[in-house]
Amino acid sequence: MEKLTVALLNDSFPPVIDGVANAVMNYAKTIEDKYGHAVVATPKYPGVVDNYPYPVVRYRSINTVRQLGYRTGYPFSARAIHALEKENADLIHSHCPFVSTSLARILRETLDAPIVFTYHTKFDIDIKRAVSLGFLQKTALRYIVKNIESCDEVWVVSEGAGENLKSLGYQGDYLVMNNGVDFPKGPASKEDQQKIREEYALPEDRPVFLFVGRMMWYKGIRLILDALSQVKAASLPFYMVFVGDGANLKEIERYAKSLSLEHDCLFAGAIRDRKKLRAFFSCADLFLFPSTYDTNGIVVREAAACGLGSLLIRNSCAAEGISHQRNGILSSENADSIANILTQIIPHREYMKKIGENALNDIYISWEDAIEKAYQRYFTVLDNYQKAPKKRESVSDDFFFVASEAIEGLNRTKAFTQELKAKGIEFSEELLEKFKSNFPPKR
Repeated sequence: MEKLTVALLNDSFPPVIDGVANAVMNYAKTIEDKYGHAVVATPKYPGVVDNYPYPVVRYRSINTVRQLGYRTGYPFSARAIHALEKENADLIHSHCPFVSTSLARILRETLDAPIVFTYHTKFDIDIKRAVSLGFLQKTALRYIVKNIESCDEVWVVSEGAGENLKSLGYQGDYLVMNNGVDFPKGPASKEDQQKIREEYALPEDRPVFLFVGRMMWYKGIRLILDALSQVKAASLPFYMVFVGDGANLKEIERYAKSLSLEHDCLFAGAIRDRKKLRAFFSCADLFLFPSTYDTNGIVVREAAACGLGSLLIRNSCAAEGISHQRNGILSSENADSIANILTQIIPHREYMKKIGENALNDIYISWEDAIEKAYQRYFTVLDNYQKAPKKRESVSDDFFFVASEAIEGLNRTKAFTQELKAKGIEFSEELLEKFKSNFPPKR
C-alpha cells in the first residue's frame, strides 16, 4: 500500500486526555507504525515536552480549560504553519470543527491537500456549556457548520453523530467511520486485577459497577446516583467506582454524600495508566454509561474488550450495535428504570458475566482494524480531490467575523447591564433573556 504523510489536527491532545485525543494518538501511532508518516498539530500547553515517535507541532493558545476542558489555539501562527508545510502532508485529517479545521483550511491552500473531517462530539452541547449567551452560541454554531462544509469529506463516528450534525444545519454528505479501542481482546491478567482490588479495596463479595469518563453532569451521572440510592433503599449490595476527573467532580461527590452513598462509591480520579484502567474494566461486573451526550462511547468498546457489558440508554449513540440482554442492557433515560434493572440483576452476577462475554465477541473493534479502513479511504479522498473543483474560501475572514461578533455582543451586554445599574434596576436573568431576544445574530 502506498505510503502517505497525514497531518492530524485536534484541539485536545495530551496533557488533555479525552476520547478524541485518544483517537488522534491512535491514528498517529498506527499510521507511523504501519502505513506512512504522521504529524500532529495541536494547541500549546505551558511546560509540556512532547516525546512521540512522530512530530507534534504546537501553536499559540489561550487558557479556556475551565470553559471547554482544553486550551483554545490560534490557527494563524506563522511558525506552526511553516513547520507543518515542511512536513509536506498528502492529506489533512481534522478531528475538531473549530480551530483545528480553520488551520486545516489554511494548510489546504498552501499544500494543495484535501481535508477529511471526523465529527466525534456533540459540539452544540459543548458550546452551550461554554457560552451562556444565545446569540453567541448561534454564531459559533454557524461558523462550525461552515468549517465542516468546507472540508472535502466528512466522517462521523456513528449514525447518531451524523443525525446530530444534520441538526446543526449541516447539509452535506457523510460516511460512518467507527472508532476502535487500543485494549487487546480479553480481560487483564489475574495478577493485574488482584493489584487493583488490593490498591482500591474493591470488594469481591458484591457486584462492582463502573463508570469511566469526564466527571460532568451531562454524562448521566445524576441518573446513576439516583438509581443507586433506590438500590440501596432496597437493601441490595453493590459497590460503585467512578474513574475520571472533571469540572463537576466536587459537586458529584457532595451529591453522593447527600444520598448517603459515600461508603458505597469510590471516586478514583483520572487513571492515565492504560494497563491499570484495563484492570478496572476487568474487575467490574457491569459498566454504567447512561450518557446521551456521547456520539460513540469508546469506553463502551473498551469495556467490551475486557469482557464487560454495559447498561446504556435506549436509542442513544453509545447504544448503537447493542442488543438488549445479549451484549448489553438498555434502559429508559430515568433513574427509576435504571434502578429497576439493577435491582433485578444484582443477584445474578453470572448473567452480567455472560453479557460481557457476548459484548467481547460482538462489538469489539481494534484501532488497527478501524484505521486500516480509514487509511484505505484516504486514497478515495485523494482521487476525488484531484477530480473535483477546488474549494477556495477566506478562512481568516470567517474566523475574525466570529471573533468580532463575539466582542460586539459582549460589549453590548456589558453596556446593557451598566445601563440597568445606572437606572437603579436590579439585574435579573429575565431581563437578560429579553435583551438576548432583541439581539439576533448577524446574517
